[in-house]
Amino acid sequence: MTDSVPGSLQSAGGQTSQGAPSSLPELVRFQKVTKVFGTGPGAKIAISEVSFVVQDLPNVGEMITIVGPSGCGKSTVLRILAGLPPHFPPTSGTVTVFGKPAGGPGADRGLVDQKYSLLPHLRVLDNVAFGLMLRGVSRGERHAQAREWVKKVGLEGSEMKFPAELSGGMQQRVAIAATLILHPRIILMDEPFGALDPKIRLHMQELLVQLWREQQSTVFFVTHSVEEALYLGDRVYRMSTRPGRLVEEVEAPRPDEPPEVMRKQSWFVEMTHDLLRKLEEDVPSSPHAGTPDAFAGP
Repeated sequence: MTDSVPGSLQSAGGQTSQGAPSSLPELVRFQKVTKVFGTGPGAKIAISEVSFVVQDLPNVGEMITIVGPSGCGKSTVLRILAGLPPHFPPTSGTVTVFGKPAGGPGADRGLVDQKYSLLPHLRVLDNVAFGLMLRGVSRGERHAQAREWVKKVGLEGSEMKFPAELSGGMQQRVAIAATLILHPRIILMDEPFGALDPKIRLHMQELLVQLWREQQSTVFFVTHSVEEALYLGDRVYRMSTRPGRLVEEVEAPRPDEPPEVMRKQSWFVEMTHDLLRKLEEDVPSSPHAGTPDAFAGP
């Protein structure tokens, strides 16, 4: 990658994936999706008329990152797509996945959040293999696959440890392995690295890119970090708050260098400053609308 590679900007609602012809089938479509929590005077608008289309890119996949201020509805978008109540179903608008109306949680979508979602009474190997067990895969086969994934995420030798014996970064690797072993077509990641220290966070970003290239799924990744969003994302969705709206789509080059190297490129610095400026300039449209972080869900 050269230092002169620019990102491209377009208004929110753009229908074309980076380098993808419009004839490709749709993977996900949000059409004027609004979510309101509560009723009456105390009702809170989490997101308002959010629209976007992500196409299916066979054997390629795409990384969509969503960035914006606290309370702008980033997690609400993700959890509606995951089919998780109370966020799903939306109050109005339509959500389709693989061309069909979205329903509840399904095997085609896998969720990773910053709470790790590990079962404390199970060892690492059985946590990674848990989804395969629910699918009826034999013990020998699921453990064989789980060992491969434990190795892929750099935890070889920790198979028999319990989650409480692992650091936060190690627990998050287990959670990622437990999701990717199921080969979901859509991977949903809600601030997965938010609780990690900066050095480990950079390492996890690089690891995610490596695993994603093997998996070739479509990833939706929510983050507060503009740098993280630009490094990981083929496309960055910028959201504004009160109410939560999708206001811009930014296309960026795919990462082909470690994050600490790529972030020194002049184009990366310029795009980071531009996005940060826009986030700072976003002015709430109404002091009475919006959603607190508590609506990010359980």
